[in-house]
Amino acid sequence: MPEKINEIILVTENADGSPHIAPFGMRERDGLILIAPFRPSSSLDNLLSGRSATINITDDVRVFAGALTGRRLWPTTKLGNGWLLDAALSYQALKLVKLEDDAQRPHLYFEVTREENLKSFKGYNRAQAAVLELCVLVSRLSMLPLEKVTSEMTYLQIAIDKTAGEHELEAWGWLVEAVENHQAGLTGGNLA
Repeated sequence: MPEKINEIILVTENADGSPHIAPFGMRERDGLILIAPFRPSSSLDNLLSGRSATINITDDVRVFAGALTGRRLWPTTKLGNGWLLDAALSYQALKLVKLEDDAQRPHLYFEVTREENLKSFKGYNRAQAAVLELCVLVSRLSMLPLEKVTSEMTYLQIAIDKTAGEHELEAWGWLVEAVENHQAGLTGGNLA
């Protein structure tokens, strides 16, 4: 059976003390939170130097899409030695307790030091789920065949067309632009 991966927003602290917001897949193993960033990664650097982070759960999919497309300035509040995303429905403060180093993708294990539910989570609609799925594809543009990405996008577009609100449409547009820019870079041309 495949391992369950939850899509979360991870907020770490940069060397200058500012928050760094990034979407991540998170797993639980033996009572610990497992985060496995690819190298190189600002989040990985921050996790290794600060040894802490905050998992933020939000239903605003713009944060996921925005962080992947260079829009990382989302409102946050300082929370102890971490950062809380203002759009968070809940959060978990983390402390690094174990590192399994790897040249490509180290495994970092964290214990939860604090957890709080701030607002109720009503679930994702189909458009929000489609945006999250496209986020995963965009995060792997350099690893996946472009045909797979565009084929998946065509299917996911159905959910966008049927159930997207303003936030989902904005997030979708950012991601589509990222795919188009990637495709233009591969072909050396301009997509008109």
